[in-house]
Amino acid sequence: MECRVLGCLLEKQLSTPDVYPLSMNALLNACNQSSNRDPVISVTEPEVKEAVDILVGLGLAEHWPGRVLKVAHTAKPTWNLSVQEGALLAELLLRGPQTPGELRTNTRRMYAFPDLAEVEACLSVLMEAEPPLVVRLAKVPGAREARVAHLLSGPVEPGGPAQEPPLTNRPGRADRVEQLEAEVASLREELTALRSAFEAFRNQF
Repeated sequence: MECRVLGCLLEKQLSTPDVYPLSMNALLNACNQSSNRDPVISVTEPEVKEAVDILVGLGLAEHWPGRVLKVAHTAKPTWNLSVQEGALLAELLLRGPQTPGELRTNTRRMYAFPDLAEVEACLSVLMEAEPPLVVRLAKVPGAREARVAHLLSGPVEPGGPAQEPPLTNRPGRADRVEQLEAEVASLREELTALRSAFEAFRNQF
């Protein structure tokens, strides 16, 4: 679920910047969107909120307090992603393993790659990141090109995408989950305090 949420945040920042960061309702709609998604899923707002809280704890998303609480990703500064790399990673998160040619076509709503050479160059950067963010899969018999997959859900089987475990299935999962729970509780307390302060300020007028 975290991968779908992160992919949606990366996608919408590039494809619809006027409505980014996303409200929780907009993020829910993006996760359940039927176009540009594989698989198409149906999730609830509590599931999306839980995934957002996990991403916040991992340093990959942040809340934007306001009249309507909004969510933004922080993947670009965290992983030092360019626009091109962000578009490729978003596409892999939203539609799974694809060939470089498919990625060039499917990322057009986010970034128009002029040629496959730029796609390959950006994929190389993502593959050489520490830790690697994507991997090139073994070519399937009969296929003309090898596919590329993201690694944010763990290792990928040669024949397809990784099964969930999510982003949290990394070293020290139990410790990280405990830390995330504490951070989520702290964030909720801060949000409550912010809302109280805002109400007090508004009541002065």
